[in-house]
Amino acid sequence: MSTYSLTISTPEGNVFKGDVTRLIVRGVEGDLAVMAGHVPFSTVVKEGNYSVAFEDGKVVEGHIGGGLLNVGAEGTTLLAGSIDWSEKSSEKS
Repeated sequence: MSTYSLTISTPEGNVFKGDVTRLIVRGVEGDLAVMAGHVPFSTVVKEGNYSVAFEDGKVVEGHIGGGLLNVGAEGTTLLAGSIDWSEKSSEKS
């Protein structure tokens, strides 16, 4: 699976920066998934659950307190008001 650069930041600073295969968040019109090669866009992210998948099969899931998502040609940035980020993650197939 192809990867892309993802940066997750909060008012306290960067929470994560690295390559991922998929990000799932809740936008204003419902859940959305961002994968490599996605068309550039920006949207508001609503409070809810998120999921980040990695090339090795690791998945980090948690809660985000809303924010702004920007998908661009150079990478994706998620600016979150708050986010539960834990390296305690699960392997998913």
